[in-house]
Amino acid sequence: MRRGGIPDSFLGGYAELLAEISRTGRLPRRAELDTFREMGERVAEQGYGLRELVGLYLAETRRLWGALPGIARSATAAERARTGDALLAAVEAAVAALGEGHERAQRLAVRQEEAERREFVDDLLYGRSDLGRLAERAQRFGLRLARAHAVAVALGTEKYDDVHPTVRRIERELVGRFGERDVLLATKDGRLVCIAASADKSVLQAFARLAEDPGPGYPAAGRVALGRSHSGPSGVVRSYEEALGALDLADRLGLDGVRFNAAEMLVFPVLLRDRAAMADLVRTVLGPLTQARGGAAPLLETLSVCSAAGYVNAEAARRLGVSVRTLSYRLARIRELTGYDPGDGLQRYTLETAAMGARLLGWPEKPL
Repeated sequence: MRRGGIPDSFLGGYAELLAEISRTGRLPRRAELDTFREMGERVAEQGYGLRELVGLYLAETRRLWGALPGIARSATAAERARTGDALLAAVEAAVAALGEGHERAQRLAVRQEEAERREFVDDLLYGRSDLGRLAERAQRFGLRLARAHAVAVALGTEKYDDVHPTVRRIERELVGRFGERDVLLATKDGRLVCIAASADKSVLQAFARLAEDPGPGYPAAGRVALGRSHSGPSGVVRSYEEALGALDLADRLGLDGVRFNAAEMLVFPVLLRDRAAMADLVRTVLGPLTQARGGAAPLLETLSVCSAAGYVNAEAARRLGVSVRTLSYRLARIRELTGYDPGDGLQRYTLETAAMGARLLGWPEKPL
């Protein structure tokens, strides 16, 4: 028989216990409460909610109340009150034990789900599992890996984990707007990772905006990088690695801004593909700057800032915190030492490429 969708079999020996307590007035024993805790776990494992379970027991209590021996044979109102108090205490203890068991099972299920989710994310982002099996597991977490996906990675001022308030905030917003299909939010190595079907680019854009500005009281991300779209499980790994690479390049180059797109930074891996050639370019073009008073670093910074300012001297001087006259002196010194004129288009390109290479290689702090 079912009441409110939950079988009466989950009542166990509850009726017999109430009958005995109505006669004796005793409290439930530890073993009896342990039985209720186990019953609560079983109910949770069968997929029934705690509200349904409590409703079942309260309905049974109401049904039995008038026929319980202790109530039926009470001769006075005082006796009925004492028996009623004992019964209500027993009901309270039984319901509390049921709740403990139900919550324990729920916590165990959540921990198991989180462990499986972390294992899946690790396998997905590092490509450590059979691709066919990985695609099957992905469906459980809302991803259809046969489609093309892209990955965005956010790096915060503090490390992200699964219970971080900002993570929960972003997850609520994304699920509320886009649902749970083909979107997966996870944390990895202190970073926040969003995997989404690339057919809907608005998901990753929304993720980036939320990471940059999650709202009052939530710490914002310092950098967000978006990988390119690729197909299949291996495509997720590739996009993830591109996003990580973009974060690394932004850090090494000291780039301004928060959001970076891997597609816009493809030139840098090309520059580094032949590291020896890049080191030779830096050494040949910029090596003479080490002869300047104060070393190469101030003049190298001047080159980078002028490039970022579009070679508008007033703006470049403002960013450097120097006068236009001082800036002009530095540019002349660069031209004198290197033999390359920042005012000439081709020579400027050579200087800028060498300066970018220097930043990628960590020169002049690190020897070439």
